Amino acid sequence: MRKTWMVYLSLLTLILFVPASSVAQSSSQTHLTHIGTSSIGPGGKAAKTLGKYRATLEVDSNFNKNANGTAPARVPSDHVPMPSGNAVTSNNPGFSGFSGITNLDQASAGTGAYAGTQFDLEPPDQALAVGNSEVVEAVNNAIAVYDPSGTLLSGPTPMNQFFGLAPEATTATPPVFGPFLSDPKAYFDTDTQRWFVTEAILDVDPSTGNLTGTTGVIIAVSTGPDATGTYNISRLDTTDVTGTPDHAGCPCLGDQPLIGADANGFYITTNEFPLFQAGFNGAQVYAMSKTALAAGTMSTVVHFSGLNFLPGLPFFSVQPATAPPGGTQESAHGGTEYFLSSLDFAGTLTNQIAVWALTNTSSLTAATPNVQLAVDVIDSEIYGQPPLAQQMAGPTPLLDLLNSGFFGKVRLEHLGLIASNDDRMNQVVFADGNLWGGVNTVVKTPNGPTRSGIAYFIVTPSLSSGSLSASLANEGYVSVNQNSVVFPSIGVNTSGKGVMTFTLVGGDYFPSAAYAPIDAVNGAGAVHIGGPGAGPQDGFTEYPAFGAPARPRWGDYSAAVADADGSIWLSDEYIPNAPRDIFANWGSFVMHVTP
Repeated sequence: MRKTWMVYLSLLTLILFVPASSVAQSSSQTHLTHIGTSSIGPGGKAAKTLGKYRATLEVDSNFNKNANGTAPARVPSDHVPMPSGNAVTSNNPGFSGFSGITNLDQASAGTGAYAGTQFDLEPPDQALAVGNSEVVEAVNNAIAVYDPSGTLLSGPTPMNQFFGLAPEATTATPPVFGPFLSDPKAYFDTDTQRWFVTEAILDVDPSTGNLTGTTGVIIAVSTGPDATGTYNISRLDTTDVTGTPDHAGCPCLGDQPLIGADANGFYITTNEFPLFQAGFNGAQVYAMSKTALAAGTMSTVVHFSGLNFLPGLPFFSVQPATAPPGGTQESAHGGTEYFLSSLDFAGTLTNQIAVWALTNTSSLTAATPNVQLAVDVIDSEIYGQPPLAQQMAGPTPLLDLLNSGFFGKVRLEHLGLIASNDDRMNQVVFADGNLWGGVNTVVKTPNGPTRSGIAYFIVTPSLSSGSLSASLANEGYVSVNQNSVVFPSIGVNTSGKGVMTFTLVGGDYFPSAAYAPIDAVNGAGAVHIGGPGAGPQDGFTEYPAFGAPARPRWGDYSAAVADADGSIWLSDEYIPNAPRDIFANWGSFVMHVTP
């Protein structure tokens, strides 16, 4: 039996807050630090000899989200949405797809000094970017490049190797640990013909793997339009101790970096949590010149913090928008970048969302940028904290090993419920004059108990005399009777034709990569199964024997993006019929749909 050990982080990643009428904020300037160059190297599969496993950053369910002790739910608990449900079909016109990175791929990735250094990892958050007849997919923690037919062009490469960092954990005895990376994002910018890849980084003690307290966001920007070429690597500090600036309870983590772009800027937002004590410092917004990053020059970064409804009630998970290739960027007020965020403070039910605008983004090229951030809170359909998702029973070789005593003790464990996490805003797109986004939500299906569904919002923003307002062009739900859909992402082309991806799972379906067409007139259509699941999730985060929270971790998000021809690319987690590692059986499925 291989020696095993576990590094399991339980960090605060879920904070929900009530709406208010005004926003207190402050801004400062910081800088990116250039740390080297790299590329997505050729793929290599190492023999797995270490047998180590690790979960990505985890929601701390014990955190008190009700910061002032008085904020009620906005909507009574008996107002759970009751949508009629979407039909399910396996008829997929205009569809193609291929299997992407699996846990076995990422666990065995690495060449040279990186061979055999990867952890088994759950869950696999997908990053996806498309351009120049190339498809880039990243998961925690590997990255690969494909052609549109699914032929592998480069990778899978460990993210530590791609960013030029020390390996996750060497094969030496004792091992030497490298930085902890989490939450990848990817984007191809048609204006500059550059690829952008980001990930959160937490520095560790090389001898113990313990956190040192310094954190950041690593930013890789390609030097040309070829995704397999070279990249400039920079680091944005998110530690926020004295001078960077000094925030309460820091050193801090900029959790789950989210990315967006307009004609002028590249934007990163995070949720800031103290690393070594309880607390939440709210959403952080970082704005920088896109052209400076693309040119490989150092970029002045504007940092917005203190984004509060009221003192002590900070916003969270402010999702920046991207635009489809050839799409119209907002040029009013010196250039404008839009954002969306959800507002379920109490972790129950609410009926409002927040719309944001960062104006005068053309000034980001100046030595002293002059950008302003505004927010408008609008009424919406009801959404709220989703329940765990049921799984259909099937083959569970890891569970069978546990219960047989293979790991040293006979267990009596069972198949768990899929984690649907929370109702924070997912990926946002600005297309055809609207902002498109969605959240996980609780729903009541017609013939059963509450399930996890999706609430989506199509929002029309407006700027007049420097004032931001917004209205809903459409909204609605995606649900499947007696089953669950989780973690939506919406890709939309310049004509306003879109596709939403998500995981379909329940008593009738193994975890599957699914999608639904969507537009501003008709809303979301039937649910199509693109990557049918071949079994239940059967990984180490499901079973208490491995220190897990007794429910399977699933992806914190999926990915969707429009291509230049108007088609939509999607990436989602599913359970493939493919070789697996002993500790995890997840895979990703890349889908291509013509809406």
